[in-house]
Amino acid sequence: MPPVDSTSRRLRELPRSELAEEIESIVLGKFRAALLMDDSEDLPLDISYFDLGLTSLRLTEIRQSLEQLLDLSINVSVLFNEPTIDHLVDHLTQAIQEA
Repeated sequence: MPPVDSTSRRLRELPRSELAEEIESIVLGKFRAALLMDDSEDLPLDISYFDLGLTSLRLTEIRQSLEQLLDLSINVSVLFNEPTIDHLVDHLTQAIQEA
């Protein structure tokens, strides 16, 4: 079994408030890159990422990238049932704490 990535290990040691901030930063970076946005552009956290122009293919790529980075399995239904960055960040924060 491969060693746990240092990012995921570091995240698992953070208190919840800091963990949520770190996860949000990582997720925002992935979504901004997928939507071809730069850091100065505002990316709403409470609007469906499909309404922002994200395709299901790009979302799958983001999911795979996050799974690898966070050493975590992300159920596809999480991405489609509540498709906002806020909900995804909450889900990932909780999943990491429970891992």
